[in-house]
Order: sequence, then structure tokens, then C-alpha cells
Amino acid sequence: MKCRHCQTVLEHVFLNLGFAPPSNAYLSKEALCAPETTFPLKLYVCDKCWLVQTEDYTAADDLFSGDYAYFSSTSKGWLQHAEHYTATISKRLDLSKESFVIEVASNDGYLLKNFVAAGIPCLGIEPTDSTADAAEKIGVPVLREFFGMSTAMSLAEDGKCADLICGNNVYAHVPDINDFTQGLRIALKEGGTVNLEFPHLMRLIEYNQFDTVYHEHFSYLSLTSVLQIFAQSGLRVFDIEELATHGGSLRVYGCHDSDLRKTEPAVAAMIERETTFGLKDLSVYQGFQKKADKVKNDFLAFLVEQNSAGNSVAAYGAAAKGNTLMNYAGVKPDLIAFVCDAAPSKQGKFMPGSHIPILAPAELAKRKPDFVVILPWNIAEEVVQQQVLSWGGSFVMAVPELRVLT
Repeated sequence: MKCRHCQTVLEHVFLNLGFAPPSNAYLSKEALCAPETTFPLKLYVCDKCWLVQTEDYTAADDLFSGDYAYFSSTSKGWLQHAEHYTATISKRLDLSKESFVIEVASNDGYLLKNFVAAGIPCLGIEPTDSTADAAEKIGVPVLREFFGMSTAMSLAEDGKCADLICGNNVYAHVPDINDFTQGLRIALKEGGTVNLEFPHLMRLIEYNQFDTVYHEHFSYLSLTSVLQIFAQSGLRVFDIEELATHGGSLRVYGCHDSDLRKTEPAVAAMIERETTFGLKDLSVYQGFQKKADKVKNDFLAFLVEQNSAGNSVAAYGAAAKGNTLMNYAGVKPDLIAFVCDAAPSKQGKFMPGSHIPILAPAELAKRKPDFVVILPWNIAEEVVQQQVLSWGGSFVMAVPELRVLT
């Protein structure tokens, strides 16, 4: 296998989580009787451009199908994040009814609905029918395609280049990151701005967030690697922001490499921090497997202990990261009886691999489990506030280390 960006032969394994089904491939009851396909879940690091990436195994359209079950609007915290972003970026770029905004991977319209409400023309680009349908129902225009150079050239030919192109948690999801980035350049007006948010590789390593590794994430990104990818495509990162979302993310501000805006000091400062942390040191990557194994082993030991003691354990949040953790640990319904999730698209289905049933949140109060494992730890505070375990149950976190919340 060669690096998706620079074509260097990949020799260094960062993390090996064995075999697993795609993390968002939730199963119907009927599908439980059919064979379930699994794929290797292994990451490599390129020692030239330092892009961390999954082992090649399948095409993107096998992962992002028409009935894709992840809806961004399920999380109230994420909706607030999107609303705040819309207000701040509109002010910073002086966006108006004369502007044009494109969001790549616009999902169910969670973000663009704010631009629609503000009277700012916009377009979502979203390949999954389930989420695109939801967006169109609330007045968000959607182009149902995977984004890349071809889509960008069609937009440019139609005079639809954007003043702002934004993409939240999509940059890691594209199999051809060079084609995608070239598309950003083509679809961006001169003087326009690209905003991409993505989980920061440095935080993944620092906080042992191995459960954010799944097949839909083709790349795991540092600013060090993004600068190189942008530069090869004729773009320049001129500013960044650190965000608390998804366990620690970066928001990069990009422009054409000919743009006259100066590069802010924050860019060089982050590169220095990444270098000091060791993101150009192979030993940092090669030592990560042991950290992931400890989380897995501690989590499994806790579940076995509770099972032996006769205590019931459930989970909250049928998130992709939860599927990674459960499948790597080999957890089945004998150890976690059910998982509750607020998304109607997941209720009544089963977790891929583990086959744990997904129920509505109201089932927690009915079944009163002794422990509830919060799988999407990035929204743990929101979950604790919304789901009160009045019968005396306790919440549990497995990442970055096992903790019972009191």
C-alpha cells in the first residue's frame, strides 16, 4: 500500500484493531440471520508526509449508503456548535445575500439551515439519500454527490464557486484526499475561504482516543500533513482554531495560494507544538498500540466483573466509536444487554458486529441497569444532563481510561 497523499510505500503500523464490520452498518433484525462482512481495521503512518491512514479495503460508496444512519441534528450540543459557527464566520467574512456558501457533507442540514435563515444563499453536497431528504425537508438545497474535482468543475462551469466552503468532519472521510482538496480549490472563488474541521491526530494520541478509528475515517490528520496536502493542491492554510469538539479538533482556514491575506502566527505555533509532541517521531506512533490494548483490557475486565456479580450493564449512544470499542473488546449482549440512542434511524436496529439491540432512551428508566456505559464520550456531559439515573445507577466511561462517574 502507498500513501494516499504522497505515494510513499507504507511500512509503519500505527494501530491494528483486527477485523470489524463498518461502524455505521447498523443491522435490521432480518439481517442478523445473514453473514456479516468484516474488514481489516489497521492504520499506517507515512514517514514522509506523516499522514495516518487506514489500510485500503473498500470503496467509499460501500460505507456511505443511501440509508446512512448518522444524523448530525441528533446532538443538541452539535446544533449549538453549528449555530455559533454560522454567526461568527458570517461576521468574520462579511457574508450577505450576495454571498454563496457550500457545505461539503452537509448531512441533514444541521448547519446550512442557519445560513438559509439568515438569507445567505447556500448549497449542501451530500451523497446519502437519508440525510439529504431530511435537509431538503427543512429548506436546504442539496446536490446528491460525492465531492471531488468532477463535482467542483461542474459547479465552476455553472458559475457556482463559493465565498465560503465549509466541511465539518468530512476531510478524514474521503478516500482520495488529493482529489477532494483539488476540488476545494476549483470550487472556491478568488478571495474565498475554506473552513475544514477535523479531529486532531495529536489529541487522538494524547488522550488515547483509539475508538475514533473506524473504516469511514480514511485519514487521521495533523496540521503538519494538512499543510502539505493543501500546498500540493494550490491552497494555503492562513489560520487555525483549536476546538473542543470530538475530543479535540482543528478548524483550518484555507485560501488560494495567491491570496494576499497573511498567514497568522497560530499556524507556525501549532506546527511547533506538533513537532515537540512527536508527530514527526515514529516511536510516538509505534507506542500507541499498548495504550489502546490497556483501555480494551480494563473495559472488558470491568464488564466481566459486573456480570459475575450479577449487575446489569447497558450503554448509551450507538456511536461509531462505540462500535469500534465493543468489537475490538469482543463485547456481546451477555455483557452489555442493550444500548439506547436518541436517533430514530438507529432504534430497532442492532449494533454491527456485537449485535447488541438499540432501543429508545426511555428504556433506561424502564429497565434500570446498574451501570450505563457512555460510548460517545465526546458528548458525555450532555448525556449525563439529559439522562438522570434516578434509581441509583452509575454512568461509566471507558476512554481515555475506565471511570465510574458518581
